[in-house]
Amino acid sequence: MRSFSKLYGLYMAWAVSLVAVGGSLFFSEVMRYEPCKLCWFQRIFMYPLVLLLGMACYKNDRRLIPYILPLSIIGGMISLYHYSEQKIPGLAKLLPCTVGVPCNEDYINWLGFITIPLLALIAFILITCLLWMGRTKGEESEEELD
Repeated sequence: MRSFSKLYGLYMAWAVSLVAVGGSLFFSEVMRYEPCKLCWFQRIFMYPLVLLLGMACYKNDRRLIPYILPLSIIGGMISLYHYSEQKIPGLAKLLPCTVGVPCNEDYINWLGFITIPLLALIAFILITCLLWMGRTKGEESEEELD
């Protein structure tokens, strides 16, 4: 499994980003769910991943991974905070959304815990793990030489 993820981790991360952006656009454009402020921040970190990972896949260039990982990690932290704000009632009162849709509102709540921020968090975690595993020892030493 380790060698599979080293070979195809970059491509699988791109596929996850495509699904995440597609889901985001489906919820906002088809289902007409208005994104809250935190949803917009998550989109700011997810949407460039489609382009950057797509370029990296096209060129089969894993040297972009160190530049892509911070986007994925920061986006994941925003998703974690957003999910926490939805599930911990007192947290929403600390920094309330004052414009537009409240950030603690659940458009979907499948099985009592699956919400849109959780889906985004899963996507960011998958992208981060796939990219981390997709790095190879040879490429890491090449980066040190550059």
